[in-house]
Amino acid sequence: MRTTLWLAGSVVCSALVQPASAAWETWPPREFLMSSLVAGVERILSTQDPATGQFGTKPWICNDQNVLLPLAAAWSLEDPSNRWYHDEALLTAIAKGGEALVDAQDERGAWIFRKKDNSTWGQVHQPWTYSRWVRAYQLVGEALPPASKARWEAGLRLGLGAIRRSAGGAVGNMTAHNMMALYIGGQCFGEDDWCRAAAGYLQRTVEEQEEGGYWSEHCGPLIGYNGVYVELLGLYYHASRDAVVLGALERAAQFHASVLLPNGAATPGIDERQLYHDGVDIGNVGLSWTDAGRGYLSHQLWRRSEGGTRPVDADYAATMLLYSGSGPIAAMPSAADESTTVLTTVSAATKRIKPWQWTFTAFPCRPPNFRWVQDRQNLIDIYHDDLGLVVGGGNTKLQPYWSTFTVGDPALLAHTPGDTAPNFLPDVDLLWTPDMASINVEPRALRMALKYGPADLNRQIGHGPYRVRAGLDDAGAVLTLTFRAPRGRRAEAHLPLLYRGTRLFAADGRRITLGSDTLSLTAAELGGEVLYYGLRVGLPEGSRLLWPALPHNPYKSDGSAGLSSGKLVVAMPFESTDTHTVTLSHQPAVPFDGIAFEARDLTVEVSDGTYTKRLDSLGSQFMGRTQVGSVMTFTTPDLAAGRYALFVEAVLANEYGIVQAVVNGQDIGEPFDAYVDGIDIEGERVACGEVALPAGPQRLGVRIVGRNEASRSQTISVKRWLLRRLGD
Repeated sequence: MRTTLWLAGSVVCSALVQPASAAWETWPPREFLMSSLVAGVERILSTQDPATGQFGTKPWICNDQNVLLPLAAAWSLEDPSNRWYHDEALLTAIAKGGEALVDAQDERGAWIFRKKDNSTWGQVHQPWTYSRWVRAYQLVGEALPPASKARWEAGLRLGLGAIRRSAGGAVGNMTAHNMMALYIGGQCFGEDDWCRAAAGYLQRTVEEQEEGGYWSEHCGPLIGYNGVYVELLGLYYHASRDAVVLGALERAAQFHASVLLPNGAATPGIDERQLYHDGVDIGNVGLSWTDAGRGYLSHQLWRRSEGGTRPVDADYAATMLLYSGSGPIAAMPSAADESTTVLTTVSAATKRIKPWQWTFTAFPCRPPNFRWVQDRQNLIDIYHDDLGLVVGGGNTKLQPYWSTFTVGDPALLAHTPGDTAPNFLPDVDLLWTPDMASINVEPRALRMALKYGPADLNRQIGHGPYRVRAGLDDAGAVLTLTFRAPRGRRAEAHLPLLYRGTRLFAADGRRITLGSDTLSLTAAELGGEVLYYGLRVGLPEGSRLLWPALPHNPYKSDGSAGLSSGKLVVAMPFESTDTHTVTLSHQPAVPFDGIAFEARDLTVEVSDGTYTKRLDSLGSQFMGRTQVGSVMTFTTPDLAAGRYALFVEAVLANEYGIVQAVVNGQDIGEPFDAYVDGIDIEGERVACGEVALPAGPQRLGVRIVGRNEASRSQTISVKRWLLRRLGD
């Protein structure tokens, strides 16, 4: 173990770390990627309509044809393990798939921007589709039947010609991605003007990268969309070898490594656009052109693939096989026991003291009056190794209860259900984003000072400073947050807790259900604390707990969001005090006193016509395309003969059915309803009853017997099977 200090652009990190061994000694891991690609082709082909050439599910959207790239890669890459190399049936499917895109083009080569909820957003030259279509042409164009090749070329020329006319516009992630496609199209069709225009635009894109290694579209970093810039520049570099992009890719690799949570996901409060996603981020091909980037890819992909045993998505595999840089890997530090990371002029700081990690973000700016860039309002993220992310989760719009502080009346800022064109910056008596912010670092704490309102307003009515401190006790058990604000100035602090499930327990053990009903419970009513799936929250006097604080979802035209994206908020008014203190601690669940089997780790069989898949994000095994009578059966290792109490743990969700537990072909216990409004990842432990088991392996299953009238479907997802030996 050693203490290190490292720099990445404007990122400073000091940590007590040990080097993490590289998952692969060099990049790319070709054998793993090739097996992933080959494994994915059959599934893709099974979704194609042979009459239209369209892939995917209904309603069809142009993005469904993005699979042309992995199919073209499988057809073109010669490898002993690739049975699809130069396969005639595969080439026919590819040809028909490209023609489907031509059939759907308008007179400018654009497609309807349709989403799977059947909402439409106008016409678009969809970048992710155009770039994959032109790269597929680059791979298979000369082998296409003449008539099909002519249609592909005409369609690509039509769309890329229109894209060329946007090369003089402002830098943005979608246009930049289309410029990468335009450059490759110029190579395919001998259009030197396309290449020059695209190169000029992409060089301007590089110039707009911040020194911290990220791009911004309003105020502060993008993370998810930063990956879009990194990918398109990596693909452009593969095609052009334009050395101007390498420095940007190096800075980006350092930035992405610096914003990771211990679970491999990105810290959401730093991102100005997207909410929290708990999956391991495996990067993209743009990171493959530097040692640091290859270290990130190797570390993250090894983690996501569980040591190279689980295939990766066919599109990812194809892109890496075709366009990746290669070379040595710079090992990433392992998750440190203690570290401090500071981004760009102390605009964000992260403190890691195992098992906690917390981040303060300070990007003060006026909220933008458009849907895609979120308000910089939620300034705190808190993570625990055993619980995951528990506080924060990113930003939104028209939701003041996600704001770390508000000044004024929060009831004045809200989204009207069904409104597709709201005013995101209404003239109301409320401040919900800071205008000034600063962060300071202590050995076991972070402090942040904020001002709300312009400087002259602060002098006139005394707003601010508003302060919050998060510090950990010496034992590492209790994280204490202290909020301070001027008394009697209509200020309120908020601590948004991530949704973890439907069950909340008051101090006296009383169960409270988090469903569609609005809740506002005082700290006194709750006994001064709550327990929420292992997270114990100490509530200050005078505070209240609010549910649900829903976000505005920019990706739905009406902004609607499901309950599972809502927050459980600790609201703390400063009418009669200037200080509120919240404590967070972990209360581990009592271990089961018996035998526990993870459903994902057991051999599983499902009925004909259904399918099953492992859901690591839910910790469960899922069965889909079900109907009444569908069965999912798990086989256990050998068990001793005897009598057992049997329990099953299942995820609860708004599309799950009513199921019956089955043991060795016999029903046991009563059916249970796995429906809940939203999603409950922790799920329910259902007591099935007592059962006499013979010696040997056992077949434990669930059978669909119906569905709740409110449920969207009748699928099911099983987490664990539990058995407790009883006296004979």
